[in-house]
Amino acid sequence: MPIPSIRKAAAAFCAAALGVSALSGCVAGSDSGSSSGDSSSGGTVNVGIKFDQPGLGLKDGSSYKGFDVDVAQYVSKQLGYDKVNFIETPSAQRETLLQSGQVTMIFATYSITDERKQKVSFAGPYFIAGQDLLVQSSNTTITGPDSLNGKKLCSVTGSTSAKKIKDKYASKVDLQEYDTYSKCVAALSAGTIDAVTTDDIILAGFASQPQYKGKLKVVGKPFTTEKYGVGIKKGDTELATKINKAIQKMIDDGAWEKALKDNVPEFSYNKEVNPPKPTEGE
Repeated sequence: MPIPSIRKAAAAFCAAALGVSALSGCVAGSDSGSSSGDSSSGGTVNVGIKFDQPGLGLKDGSSYKGFDVDVAQYVSKQLGYDKVNFIETPSAQRETLLQSGQVTMIFATYSITDERKQKVSFAGPYFIAGQDLLVQSSNTTITGPDSLNGKKLCSVTGSTSAKKIKDKYASKVDLQEYDTYSKCVAALSAGTIDAVTTDDIILAGFASQPQYKGKLKVVGKPFTTEKYGVGIKKGDTELATKINKAIQKMIDDGAWEKALKDNVPEFSYNKEVNPPKPTEGE
């Protein structure tokens, strides 16, 4: 082959190699951005939230809103991500989504428990709630968890709320489980169940929705302490430390309080335990 042809072939080969290298770099950048807590990585992070919890995690068309959403966006920005890709995370699927790597973090009213820490790790907490009951506004017989014997009580599959009531307060309660809280609340409004149980801030969000306002009420007697953590892959202490620093910054600069007031303005949270100290998982 003449020398000029050799030079041309060599140049073409180098250009092709550079093109492959550049392409590989783009793909690697996307992967690292969606699977690590490296603040220098940029890119997109997959975050699990609820899609049907008013005031906390709600999908509205193509947008997302709620306290969990605001905390997730703030923390993700502090970790260096350019974009958050929200993924629906029902209660029963949270551990699976983390273990499989489909999400990097979960902000989904995810109470920190010893049982769950056998499978995943947590950062936070970023809020401390209390379990309560939602009933029809006309209901005067359900005044607390010990008044639920013989009543139909709804919670979601994978939640510990209903089991706590049956184990500790009302052994003869009739438990009903749906895959989402919104289905529980719709059944309550229709009169096919007597009460819904989960955390007070979640129930307050549903009660304030236009279709339920004046029809449903929170009993107002919390009987547990629920520490909302950020779910992460088990053993990732480095990511937990980074998340905790981001949450503390959000609390210190006033963004935490603003997010709470913007999303659940009528909710009177417990100021004796909130804002919490995020130290879990470090």
